[in-house]
Amino acid sequence: MKIDFVSDVVCPWCAVGLYSLEQALGRLGGEIPVELQFHPFELNPRMAPEGEDIGEHLGRKYGLAPEQLARNREGLRQRGESVGFTFGQRDRIWNTFDAHRLLQWAGVEGRQRELKHALLQAYHGRAENVSDREVLARLAGEAGLDIQQAREVLDSGRYADEVRAEERHWQEMGIDGVPAVIIDGQYLIQGGQPPEVFEQALRRIAEGTAG
Repeated sequence: MKIDFVSDVVCPWCAVGLYSLEQALGRLGGEIPVELQFHPFELNPRMAPEGEDIGEHLGRKYGLAPEQLARNREGLRQRGESVGFTFGQRDRIWNTFDAHRLLQWAGVEGRQRELKHALLQAYHGRAENVSDREVLARLAGEAGLDIQQAREVLDSGRYADEVRAEERHWQEMGIDGVPAVIIDGQYLIQGGQPPEVFEQALRRIAEGTAG
């Protein structure tokens, strides 16, 4: 079974969705062989290099008052906790194009899932700047990748065309929000669903009974 996970590094529901999906896969106990691949989606492709205050950004984007944003953060914190992900305090949101380029390279190197985890934990857990190339190179090292090669990828601009092409592909497929989980190229599950939703869907698809 092939699972395509379309997401952005600074998307909190993508962190919830990934950890939830992985819990579901754990419950299946390996009975369904799975190939999990990550694909880029930028929530804010025009985000400036210096980033933006996250409260101002979300307030303007969704028209929410600070009190509602605080309630949303608490709801996210609880959902994250339920699937084993810890959200910290995040004050800024960053451009993620370089992070996606690095993830593309990590896929070639066979360490994409490890880097995805490192990026999500760095930003959502520790509020690190995931547009900073030194931060990205360090996280690549933590994911088992060669730090010097990571720096070369970042400085050279490699994988930029691949990331843009993938983003266009998923947009043309109708993906306009993340996380989007596409199973065997046919079945779409959107949002940070609970583990039982993913588990049930995976079992039904594996049995050939999905609607």
